[in-house]
Amino acid sequence: MERQTLGERIKRTSKKVLRIVIALVVITLISLFSFYYWGVYEDGVMAGRILRVSIKGVAFKTYEGKIDLQAFGALKNASPIAESFDFSVEKSDKDLIKELETVALSGERVNLYFIKRYAIFPWRGETRYFATRIERLDSK
Repeated sequence: MERQTLGERIKRTSKKVLRIVIALVVITLISLFSFYYWGVYEDGVMAGRILRVSIKGVAFKTYEGKIDLQAFGALKNASPIAESFDFSVEKSDKDLIKELETVALSGERVNLYFIKRYAIFPWRGETRYFATRIERLDSK
């Protein structure tokens, strides 16, 4: 049997430790990316009228929209308080995009269901808010 010198044992041990550290860093980075990419911070609904749905972007084309929220009845005997809210739509959700375009042109009041993500990724959208479905209120 060959005897290993102290230097060889230290070199082999340091290589093992380096591999373990690199593996832990890679696993941590993948976990963090997954959490920020797929994690949902908030799930909710807002009511109002869709003002616009458009495709934006230079390098990454994303679907963006704006809803006009109105606080009806918030103040007695006062005009409604208007506030607009920006949101994004996943590219793969073609049915939702088509329905958003339809209600934007008709001016109907809608309930817009959304999720809020932890982070913004440029290929996904300009906001952390993503429309998931729409409920038309004025359609009869």
